[in-house]
Amino acid sequence: MLRCKIIALTGSPFLHSVRLADGALRRPIACHFTKSIMMAKPARRPKRPEFSSGPCAKRPGWTLEALQSALLGQSHRSTEGKVKLKAVIDESHALLGLPADYVLAVVPGSDTGALEMALWSMLGARGVDILAWENFGKTWANDAEKHLKLDDLRLLEAPYGLLPDLSAVDFDRDVVFTWNGTTSGVRVPNGDWIAADRAGLTICDATSAIFCMDMPWDKLDVVTWSWQKALGGEAAHGMLALSPRAVERLETYTPAWPLPKVFRLTKGGKLNAGIFRGETINTPSMLCVEDALDGLSWARSIGGHNALRMRSEASLAAVAAWVEKTHWTEFLADDPATRSCTSICLQISDAAGLSDEDREAAPKKIADLLAAEGVALDIKGHREAPPHLRIWGGPTVDPEDIEALLPWLDWAFDEISRAQAA
Repeated sequence: MLRCKIIALTGSPFLHSVRLADGALRRPIACHFTKSIMMAKPARRPKRPEFSSGPCAKRPGWTLEALQSALLGQSHRSTEGKVKLKAVIDESHALLGLPADYVLAVVPGSDTGALEMALWSMLGARGVDILAWENFGKTWANDAEKHLKLDDLRLLEAPYGLLPDLSAVDFDRDVVFTWNGTTSGVRVPNGDWIAADRAGLTICDATSAIFCMDMPWDKLDVVTWSWQKALGGEAAHGMLALSPRAVERLETYTPAWPLPKVFRLTKGGKLNAGIFRGETINTPSMLCVEDALDGLSWARSIGGHNALRMRSEASLAAVAAWVEKTHWTEFLADDPATRSCTSICLQISDAAGLSDEDREAAPKKIADLLAAEGVALDIKGHREAPPHLRIWGGPTVDPEDIEALLPWLDWAFDEISRAQAA
Protein backbone atom coordinates (compact mmCIF):
# COMPACT_ATOMS: atom_id res chain seq x y z
CA MET A 1 0.00 0.00 0.00
CA LEU A 2 1.30 3.43 -0.92
CA ARG A 3 1.71 5.66 2.12
CA CYS A 4 2.30 9.32 1.48
CA LYS A 5 1.79 12.79 2.77
CA ILE A 6 -0.62 14.71 0.53
CA ILE A 7 0.59 18.26 -0.07
CA ALA A 8 -2.13 19.45 -2.47
CA LEU A 9 -5.18 18.37 -4.42
CA THR A 10 -5.77 19.75 -7.89
CA GLY A 11 -8.51 19.21 -10.46
CA SER A 12 -12.27 18.81 -10.37
CA PRO A 13 -14.16 18.38 -7.08
CA PHE A 14 -14.66 14.66 -7.77
CA LEU A 15 -11.48 13.44 -9.50
CA HIS A 16 -8.19 14.82 -8.24
CA SER A 17 -4.49 14.76 -8.86
CA VAL A 18 -2.39 14.22 -5.72
CA ARG A 19 0.87 16.06 -5.06
CA LEU A 20 3.10 13.86 -2.90
CA ALA A 21 5.65 15.05 -0.38
CA ASP A 22 8.52 14.19 -2.74
CA GLY A 23 7.00 16.38 -5.43
CA ALA A 24 5.67 13.53 -7.56
CA LEU A 25 2.25 14.02 -9.12
CA ARG A 26 -0.09 11.02 -9.13
CA ARG A 27 -3.24 11.32 -11.21
CA PRO A 28 -6.00 10.74 -11.52
CA ILE A 29 -7.00 9.35 -8.16
CA ALA A 30 -10.57 8.97 -6.98
CA CYS A 31 -10.97 10.42 -3.50
CA HIS A 32 -13.86 9.38 -1.27
CA PHE A 33 -13.16 12.40 0.94
CA THR A 34 -13.25 15.12 -1.73
CA LYS A 35 -16.91 15.88 -1.14
CA SER A 36 -15.93 17.53 2.11
CA ILE A 37 -13.67 20.04 0.37
CA MET A 38 -15.75 23.20 0.11
CA MET A 39 -15.29 25.45 -2.88
CA ALA A 40 -14.76 29.07 -1.88
CA LYS A 41 -17.11 31.74 -3.15
CA PRO A 42 -15.62 33.60 -6.12
CA ALA A 43 -14.21 37.00 -5.22
CA ARG A 44 -15.52 38.70 -8.37
CA ARG A 45 -19.21 39.39 -8.81
CA PRO A 46 -21.17 40.52 -11.85
CA LYS A 47 -21.69 44.27 -11.63
CA ARG A 48 -25.28 43.78 -12.78
CA PRO A 49 -27.04 40.53 -11.82
CA GLU A 50 -29.93 40.94 -14.29
CA PHE A 51 -29.77 37.93 -16.61
CA SER A 52 -33.52 37.62 -17.21
CA SER A 53 -34.70 36.58 -20.67
CA GLY A 54 -37.52 39.08 -20.60
CA PRO A 55 -37.92 41.78 -19.64
CA CYS A 56 -34.19 41.97 -20.16
CA ALA A 57 -31.48 44.06 -18.55
CA LYS A 58 -31.54 47.78 -19.23
CA ARG A 59 -28.69 49.18 -21.28
CA PRO A 60 -25.44 49.82 -19.40
CA GLY A 61 -25.60 53.11 -17.52
CA TRP A 62 -29.38 53.42 -17.69
CA THR A 63 -31.09 55.60 -15.06
CA LEU A 64 -34.53 57.15 -14.72
CA GLU A 65 -33.07 60.36 -16.08
CA ALA A 66 -33.15 58.72 -19.50
CA LEU A 67 -36.94 59.20 -19.43
CA GLN A 68 -37.01 62.87 -18.47
CA SER A 69 -38.08 63.94 -21.98
CA ALA A 70 -41.07 61.57 -22.04
CA LEU A 71 -44.25 63.11 -23.42
CA LEU A 72 -46.48 62.66 -20.37
CA GLY A 73 -49.98 64.03 -19.90
CA GLN A 74 -50.34 64.68 -23.61
CA SER A 75 -52.08 62.69 -26.31
CA HIS A 76 -50.15 60.19 -28.37
CA ARG A 77 -52.19 61.57 -31.28
CA SER A 78 -50.82 65.07 -30.77
CA THR A 79 -48.21 66.33 -33.22
CA GLU A 80 -45.51 65.77 -30.63
CA GLY A 81 -46.80 62.28 -29.80
CA LYS A 82 -46.81 61.21 -33.44
CA VAL A 83 -43.27 62.54 -33.86
CA LYS A 84 -42.06 60.38 -30.98
CA LEU A 85 -43.78 57.24 -32.28
CA LYS A 86 -42.57 57.86 -35.83
CA ALA A 87 -39.04 58.27 -34.45
CA VAL A 88 -39.19 54.76 -32.92
CA ILE A 89 -40.28 53.41 -36.31
CA ASP A 90 -37.69 55.30 -38.34
CA GLU A 91 -34.78 54.64 -35.99
CA SER A 92 -35.63 50.93 -35.70
CA HIS A 93 -35.91 50.73 -39.49
CA ALA A 94 -32.47 52.30 -39.92
CA LEU A 95 -30.71 50.39 -37.12
CA LEU A 96 -31.90 47.04 -38.44
CA GLY A 97 -31.22 47.85 -42.08
CA LEU A 98 -34.74 47.06 -43.25
CA PRO A 99 -35.23 47.41 -47.02
CA ALA A 100 -36.67 50.78 -48.00
CA ASP A 101 -39.94 49.24 -49.19
CA TYR A 102 -40.63 47.40 -45.91
CA VAL A 103 -43.13 49.11 -43.61
CA LEU A 104 -42.91 49.05 -39.83
CA ALA A 105 -45.47 49.73 -37.11
CA VAL A 106 -45.79 49.99 -33.34
CA VAL A 107 -48.61 47.62 -32.30
CA PRO A 108 -50.22 46.52 -29.01
CA GLY A 109 -49.53 43.37 -27.05
CA SER A 110 -45.74 43.01 -27.23
CA ASP A 111 -44.29 40.44 -29.65
CA THR A 112 -47.22 38.12 -28.97
CA GLY A 113 -49.70 40.76 -30.10
CA ALA A 114 -47.67 41.53 -33.21
CA LEU A 115 -47.38 37.87 -34.21
CA GLU A 116 -51.04 37.13 -33.50
CA MET A 117 -52.00 40.16 -35.59
CA ALA A 118 -50.09 38.68 -38.53
CA LEU A 119 -51.52 35.17 -38.09
CA TRP A 120 -55.13 36.32 -37.79
CA SER A 121 -54.83 38.78 -40.68
CA MET A 122 -52.91 36.68 -43.22
CA LEU A 123 -53.23 32.94 -42.64
CA GLY A 124 -55.83 30.93 -44.49
CA ALA A 125 -55.03 32.14 -47.99
CA ARG A 126 -53.00 28.98 -48.63
CA GLY A 127 -51.70 26.01 -46.67
CA VAL A 128 -49.30 26.68 -43.81
CA ASP A 129 -46.25 24.98 -42.36
CA ILE A 130 -45.54 25.84 -38.71
CA LEU A 131 -42.18 25.01 -37.20
CA ALA A 132 -41.99 24.29 -33.49
CA TRP A 133 -38.98 23.34 -31.39
CA GLU A 134 -39.98 25.10 -28.17
CA ASN A 135 -43.16 26.36 -26.56
CA PHE A 136 -43.74 29.56 -28.55
CA GLY A 137 -43.76 27.70 -31.86
CA LYS A 138 -46.23 25.28 -30.31
CA THR A 139 -48.37 28.24 -29.22
CA TRP A 140 -48.58 29.56 -32.79
CA ALA A 141 -49.47 26.08 -34.02
CA ASN A 142 -52.18 25.76 -31.40
CA ASP A 143 -53.68 29.11 -32.42
CA ALA A 144 -53.72 28.13 -36.08
CA GLU A 145 -55.30 24.74 -35.39
CA LYS A 146 -57.62 25.35 -32.44
CA HIS A 147 -58.66 28.98 -32.88
CA LEU A 148 -58.30 29.79 -36.58
CA LYS A 149 -59.25 26.16 -37.28
CA LEU A 150 -57.09 25.88 -40.38
CA ASP A 151 -57.56 22.63 -42.27
CA ASP A 152 -54.41 22.69 -44.39
CA LEU A 153 -51.86 22.83 -41.59
CA ARG A 154 -48.59 20.95 -41.17
CA LEU A 155 -46.63 20.99 -37.92
CA LEU A 156 -42.90 20.35 -38.31
CA GLU A 157 -41.75 19.68 -34.77
CA ALA A 158 -38.55 18.85 -32.89
CA PRO A 159 -37.81 18.35 -29.18
CA TYR A 160 -36.05 20.96 -27.07
CA GLY A 161 -32.42 21.26 -28.14
CA LEU A 162 -32.97 20.38 -31.80
CA LEU A 163 -34.35 21.95 -34.98
CA PRO A 164 -37.00 20.39 -37.22
CA ASP A 165 -35.92 19.18 -40.66
CA LEU A 166 -35.68 22.52 -42.44
CA SER A 167 -35.39 20.80 -45.83
CA ALA A 168 -38.95 19.49 -45.38
CA VAL A 169 -40.49 22.99 -45.40
CA ASP A 170 -42.73 23.68 -48.42
CA PHE A 171 -42.39 27.31 -49.50
CA ASP A 172 -45.42 27.11 -51.78
CA ARG A 173 -47.18 27.37 -48.43
CA ASP A 174 -47.02 30.07 -45.76
CA VAL A 175 -44.34 29.30 -43.17
CA VAL A 176 -44.46 30.39 -39.51
CA PHE A 177 -41.37 30.02 -37.33
CA THR A 178 -39.33 31.58 -34.55
CA TRP A 179 -35.84 32.66 -35.54
CA ASN A 180 -34.51 32.00 -32.06
CA GLY A 181 -36.17 29.60 -29.66
CA THR A 182 -36.20 31.75 -26.54
CA THR A 183 -37.08 28.84 -24.26
CA SER A 184 -34.77 26.23 -25.84
CA GLY A 185 -31.67 28.22 -26.75
CA VAL A 186 -31.86 26.95 -30.33
CA ARG A 187 -31.74 29.28 -33.34
CA VAL A 188 -31.83 28.71 -37.07
CA PRO A 189 -28.21 29.05 -38.25
CA ASN A 190 -29.01 31.33 -41.22
CA GLY A 191 -31.61 31.95 -43.91
CA ASP A 192 -30.14 29.68 -46.58
CA TRP A 193 -32.94 27.16 -46.09
CA ILE A 194 -35.60 29.72 -47.06
CA ALA A 195 -36.55 29.74 -50.75
CA ALA A 196 -35.95 33.02 -52.55
CA ASP A 197 -38.68 32.20 -55.10
CA ARG A 198 -41.27 31.21 -52.49
CA ALA A 199 -44.97 31.52 -53.27
CA GLY A 200 -46.08 31.70 -49.65
CA LEU A 201 -45.20 34.19 -46.95
CA THR A 202 -42.54 33.68 -44.30
CA ILE A 203 -43.83 34.87 -40.92
CA CYS A 204 -41.02 35.12 -38.37
CA ASP A 205 -41.18 35.66 -34.61
CA ALA A 206 -37.77 37.30 -34.10
CA THR A 207 -38.17 38.87 -30.68
CA SER A 208 -35.07 37.37 -29.06
CA ALA A 209 -33.00 37.56 -32.26
CA ILE A 210 -33.73 40.83 -34.01
CA PHE A 211 -31.03 43.07 -32.51
CA CYS A 212 -28.45 40.31 -31.99
CA MET A 213 -28.43 38.13 -35.11
CA ASP A 214 -28.15 38.71 -38.85
CA MET A 215 -31.59 38.75 -40.44
CA PRO A 216 -31.85 38.00 -44.20
CA TRP A 217 -34.58 40.51 -44.96
CA ASP A 218 -35.06 39.34 -48.53
CA LYS A 219 -36.15 35.96 -47.10
CA LEU A 220 -38.59 37.36 -44.52
CA ASP A 221 -42.04 38.79 -45.25
CA VAL A 222 -43.42 39.36 -41.75
CA VAL A 223 -41.13 39.93 -38.76
CA THR A 224 -42.22 40.68 -35.20
CA TRP A 225 -40.43 41.66 -32.00
CA SER A 226 -40.90 43.61 -28.78
CA TRP A 227 -39.10 46.38 -26.92
CA GLN A 228 -38.62 44.30 -23.79
CA LYS A 229 -36.19 41.80 -25.29
CA ALA A 230 -32.83 42.66 -26.77
CA LEU A 231 -32.72 46.38 -25.97
CA GLY A 232 -34.27 46.05 -22.53
CA GLY A 233 -37.21 48.37 -23.22
CA GLU A 234 -40.28 48.41 -21.03
CA ALA A 235 -43.09 46.00 -21.86
CA ALA A 236 -46.44 45.87 -23.68
CA HIS A 237 -45.50 47.15 -27.15
CA GLY A 238 -44.71 45.14 -30.26
CA MET A 239 -43.17 45.89 -33.63
CA LEU A 240 -44.48 44.54 -36.93
CA ALA A 241 -42.43 44.70 -40.14
CA LEU A 242 -44.04 43.84 -43.49
CA SER A 243 -42.53 43.20 -46.91
CA PRO A 244 -44.34 44.33 -50.09
CA ARG A 245 -45.52 40.72 -50.52
CA ALA A 246 -47.08 40.81 -47.05
CA VAL A 247 -48.80 44.11 -47.81
CA GLU A 248 -50.17 42.60 -51.00
CA ARG A 249 -51.61 39.69 -49.01
CA LEU A 250 -53.37 42.11 -46.66
CA GLU A 251 -54.87 44.05 -49.55
CA THR A 252 -56.02 41.03 -51.57
CA TYR A 253 -57.16 38.55 -48.93
CA THR A 254 -59.99 38.75 -46.41
CA PRO A 255 -59.95 36.09 -43.65
CA ALA A 256 -63.06 34.02 -43.06
CA TRP A 257 -63.12 34.99 -39.37
CA PRO A 258 -63.87 38.36 -37.76
CA LEU A 259 -60.87 40.44 -36.72
CA PRO A 260 -60.70 42.24 -33.38
CA LYS A 261 -60.11 45.98 -33.68
CA VAL A 262 -56.51 45.73 -32.45
CA PHE A 263 -55.69 43.30 -35.30
CA ARG A 264 -57.05 45.40 -38.18
CA LEU A 265 -54.28 46.59 -40.50
CA THR A 266 -56.37 47.57 -43.50
CA LYS A 267 -59.05 50.14 -44.16
CA GLY A 268 -61.29 50.06 -47.21
CA GLY A 269 -59.31 47.17 -48.66
CA LYS A 270 -56.00 49.05 -48.48
CA LEU A 271 -53.19 49.07 -45.94
CA ASN A 272 -53.95 51.54 -43.18
CA ALA A 273 -50.80 53.57 -43.80
CA GLY A 274 -51.30 55.72 -40.72
CA ILE A 275 -50.47 52.77 -38.44
CA PHE A 276 -47.05 52.63 -40.07
CA ARG A 277 -46.49 56.34 -39.45
CA GLY A 278 -47.02 56.09 -35.71
CA GLU A 279 -50.82 56.45 -35.59
CA THR A 280 -51.21 53.49 -33.28
CA ILE A 281 -54.34 51.35 -33.08
CA ASN A 282 -54.64 51.82 -29.33
CA THR A 283 -53.07 54.05 -26.70
CA PRO A 284 -49.35 53.43 -26.16
CA SER A 285 -47.35 54.37 -23.08
CA MET A 286 -45.31 57.42 -23.98
CA LEU A 287 -43.02 56.58 -21.06
CA CYS A 288 -42.24 53.27 -22.78
CA VAL A 289 -41.83 55.09 -26.09
CA GLU A 290 -39.17 57.30 -24.53
CA ASP A 291 -37.42 54.24 -23.13
CA ALA A 292 -37.43 52.60 -26.57
CA LEU A 293 -35.88 55.73 -28.07
CA ASP A 294 -33.20 55.68 -25.37
CA GLY A 295 -32.33 52.05 -26.17
CA LEU A 296 -32.11 52.79 -29.88
CA SER A 297 -29.91 55.81 -29.20
CA TRP A 298 -27.55 53.68 -27.09
CA ALA A 299 -27.39 51.06 -29.84
CA ARG A 300 -26.36 53.69 -32.37
CA SER A 301 -23.79 55.15 -29.99
CA ILE A 302 -21.88 51.87 -29.62
CA GLY A 303 -21.76 51.13 -33.34
CA GLY A 304 -25.19 49.94 -34.41
CA HIS A 305 -26.48 46.47 -35.16
CA ASN A 306 -23.10 44.86 -35.72
CA ALA A 307 -21.83 46.07 -32.35
CA LEU A 308 -24.96 44.66 -30.67
CA ARG A 309 -24.41 41.33 -32.36
CA MET A 310 -20.73 41.21 -31.40
CA ARG A 311 -21.52 41.86 -27.73
CA SER A 312 -24.00 39.01 -27.70
CA GLU A 313 -21.69 36.61 -29.52
CA ALA A 314 -18.90 37.46 -27.06
CA SER A 315 -21.14 36.36 -24.19
CA LEU A 316 -21.92 33.08 -25.94
CA ALA A 317 -18.21 32.50 -26.63
CA ALA A 318 -17.38 32.99 -22.95
CA VAL A 319 -20.03 30.46 -21.91
CA ALA A 320 -18.94 27.98 -24.60
CA ALA A 321 -15.31 28.09 -23.46
CA TRP A 322 -16.40 27.50 -19.87
CA VAL A 323 -18.74 24.62 -20.77
CA GLU A 324 -15.93 22.97 -22.71
CA LYS A 325 -13.93 22.51 -19.51
CA THR A 326 -16.84 21.97 -17.10
CA HIS A 327 -17.94 18.41 -16.39
CA TRP A 328 -21.36 19.03 -14.87
CA THR A 329 -23.16 21.04 -17.54
CA GLU A 330 -23.75 21.15 -21.29
CA PHE A 331 -25.74 23.20 -23.81
CA LEU A 332 -29.35 22.25 -24.36
CA ALA A 333 -28.58 22.87 -28.06
CA ASP A 334 -26.08 20.19 -29.00
CA ASP A 335 -25.12 21.64 -32.41
CA PRO A 336 -22.84 24.70 -32.02
CA ALA A 337 -24.29 26.20 -35.22
CA THR A 338 -27.74 26.39 -33.65
CA ARG A 339 -26.80 27.69 -30.19
CA SER A 340 -28.47 30.96 -29.31
CA CYS A 341 -26.26 33.89 -28.35
CA THR A 342 -29.13 35.51 -26.45
CA SER A 343 -31.11 32.82 -24.58
CA ILE A 344 -28.18 30.63 -23.54
CA CYS A 345 -29.68 27.41 -22.18
CA LEU A 346 -27.65 24.92 -20.13
CA GLN A 347 -28.68 21.56 -18.74
CA ILE A 348 -27.11 19.32 -16.11
CA SER A 349 -25.03 16.65 -17.85
CA ASP A 350 -24.95 12.91 -17.20
CA ALA A 351 -21.36 13.35 -16.04
CA ALA A 352 -22.46 15.50 -13.11
CA GLY A 353 -22.77 12.40 -10.94
CA LEU A 354 -26.32 13.14 -9.80
CA SER A 355 -29.37 10.93 -9.76
CA ASP A 356 -32.12 11.67 -12.28
CA GLU A 357 -34.21 13.25 -9.56
CA ASP A 358 -31.35 15.44 -8.36
CA ARG A 359 -30.48 16.45 -11.93
CA GLU A 360 -34.02 17.69 -12.46
CA ALA A 361 -33.98 19.64 -9.22
CA ALA A 362 -30.51 21.13 -9.69
CA PRO A 363 -31.26 24.05 -12.05
CA LYS A 364 -33.88 25.55 -9.72
CA LYS A 365 -31.63 25.09 -6.70
CA ILE A 366 -28.71 26.75 -8.50
CA ALA A 367 -30.92 29.63 -9.67
CA ASP A 368 -32.36 30.14 -6.19
CA LEU A 369 -28.93 30.01 -4.56
CA LEU A 370 -27.43 32.59 -6.92
CA ALA A 371 -30.46 34.85 -6.60
CA ALA A 372 -30.07 34.75 -2.81
CA GLU A 373 -26.42 35.73 -3.26
CA GLY A 374 -27.48 38.65 -5.48
CA VAL A 375 -25.24 37.28 -8.24
CA ALA A 376 -27.77 36.20 -10.88
CA LEU A 377 -31.48 36.91 -11.10
CA ASP A 378 -34.05 34.96 -13.14
CA ILE A 379 -31.79 32.29 -14.64
CA LYS A 380 -34.10 29.33 -14.09
CA GLY A 381 -35.26 27.88 -17.41
CA HIS A 382 -38.74 28.45 -18.81
CA ARG A 383 -41.47 26.50 -17.04
CA GLU A 384 -42.53 24.69 -20.24
CA ALA A 385 -39.02 23.44 -21.02
CA PRO A 386 -37.02 20.56 -19.52
CA PRO A 387 -35.22 21.66 -16.32
CA HIS A 388 -32.28 23.88 -17.24
CA LEU A 389 -30.57 27.20 -16.61
CA ARG A 390 -31.24 30.08 -19.00
CA ILE A 391 -28.83 33.01 -19.07
CA TRP A 392 -29.69 36.04 -21.18
CA GLY A 393 -26.70 37.05 -23.28
CA GLY A 394 -28.28 39.87 -25.26
CA PRO A 395 -26.38 43.08 -26.00
CA THR A 396 -27.50 45.03 -22.93
CA VAL A 397 -25.71 42.44 -20.78
CA ASP A 398 -21.99 43.17 -20.46
CA PRO A 399 -19.91 40.14 -21.56
CA GLU A 400 -17.69 40.84 -18.54
CA ASP A 401 -20.67 40.13 -16.29
CA ILE A 402 -21.22 36.81 -18.04
CA GLU A 403 -17.57 35.94 -17.42
CA ALA A 404 -17.90 36.90 -13.75
CA LEU A 405 -21.02 34.74 -13.39
CA LEU A 406 -19.46 31.49 -14.61
CA PRO A 407 -17.32 30.70 -11.51
CA TRP A 408 -20.43 31.32 -9.41
CA LEU A 409 -22.23 28.61 -11.36
CA ASP A 410 -19.43 26.20 -10.43
CA TRP A 411 -19.68 27.29 -6.81
CA ALA A 412 -23.47 26.84 -6.75
CA PHE A 413 -23.23 23.40 -8.31
CA ASP A 414 -20.63 22.40 -5.74
CA GLU A 415 -22.91 23.62 -2.95
CA ILE A 416 -25.96 21.67 -4.10
CA SER A 417 -24.05 18.51 -5.02
CA ARG A 418 -22.39 18.44 -1.59
CA ALA A 419 -25.78 18.97 0.06
CA GLN A 420 -27.36 16.18 -1.98
CA ALA A 421 -24.50 13.81 -1.12
CA ALA A 422 -24.71 14.54 2.60
